[in-house]
Amino acid sequence: MKALQVFAGPRAREHLKHHGLRPADVRVIPAAAGGPKGLVLLPLDRFIFGHWLAGSTRSVHLLGASIGAWRMAAACLPDADAALAQLGDDYIGQEYPHVPGRMPTAAVITELFGQRIDERLGSRALEILSHPQRRLHVFTSRGQRLLHRPGRVSMPVGWAAAFAANAMRRQALGGWMERVVLSDPRDPLPLPLDDYPTSLAALNACNLSRAVLASCAIPFALDPVQDVPGGPAGTYWDGGITDYHLHLRYAAMTDGLVLYPHFGSRVVPGWLDKAWKRRHRPTPALDNLVLLAPHPEWVAGLPNAKLPDRGDFKAYGEHIAERQRDWRRSLAESQRLADEFLVLVHGGRPVEALPLV
Repeated sequence: MKALQVFAGPRAREHLKHHGLRPADVRVIPAAAGGPKGLVLLPLDRFIFGHWLAGSTRSVHLLGASIGAWRMAAACLPDADAALAQLGDDYIGQEYPHVPGRMPTAAVITELFGQRIDERLGSRALEILSHPQRRLHVFTSRGQRLLHRPGRVSMPVGWAAAFAANAMRRQALGGWMERVVLSDPRDPLPLPLDDYPTSLAALNACNLSRAVLASCAIPFALDPVQDVPGGPAGTYWDGGITDYHLHLRYAAMTDGLVLYPHFGSRVVPGWLDKAWKRRHRPTPALDNLVLLAPHPEWVAGLPNAKLPDRGDFKAYGEHIAERQRDWRRSLAESQRLADEFLVLVHGGRPVEALPLV
């Protein structure tokens, strides 16, 4: 049984059939939100960024939301393999002071999680932003109207209005939650962001860790980040709200492929779109996208027959060591994804990909 599946848009499938997949083909690499699900992609990340792309001389744009932002920031470090391995240890080892039988508070999680982001990324921001080839783009979501500033009444009402707006039309969510992308200022993104209301800002050594923390600020699990330096003023939330799986206008790129290591076979636009299955379908925007995803039968062999997810924090409760044990087992099993990708790209052989679903 294969652990890794390859899906691709029409243009990308033709390229893979005739040319295979080479480091020089890759122009953009997105990394989705999804919390612990991203753990299973770390061995694949470590091979791609630590080895396969290491000799490439072409600029590659790394786009991340939530845990994807942490993954892509780590991938921009000179020792990407080691940094991504450390990310896995840090994420699995999360443990926060709390009252027995109750979940840790958002304030406690935010403080300790923020300290870890500062330690791993903020202290090395200059290294991240000076990688010779890699350009980091951190996706965040900034509240508008009633969501512009925290309030005991305004926030619940604002979130209800945002859900209702998104139910009518994804673009209508932009009236309540703006996409803000903080980017390495050396090179602009090679694709347009006109699909959704967007503001752009520059990453620098002073705001990188705050930007990544904002991108990871899951509503009600973490506190939002106020006024990210260098960005528009306001309240910043998880980048997955506006860009859950980063379904962007990749086909408008003038050259190159999008290589997307992902934990699922579908690219869902925003976090609030999870319930709207018709929005999960592939679009012409994904024409040049190559998606790598775990096979469902392989996933069924993981602990609890599923990918790790945020529900595990509650499901395991006080049995923290058991959660950590099962997550480590899932991470170890995920080495198969990297091993199969190595075989897939060896020697530039043709690659047969399935159509996007």
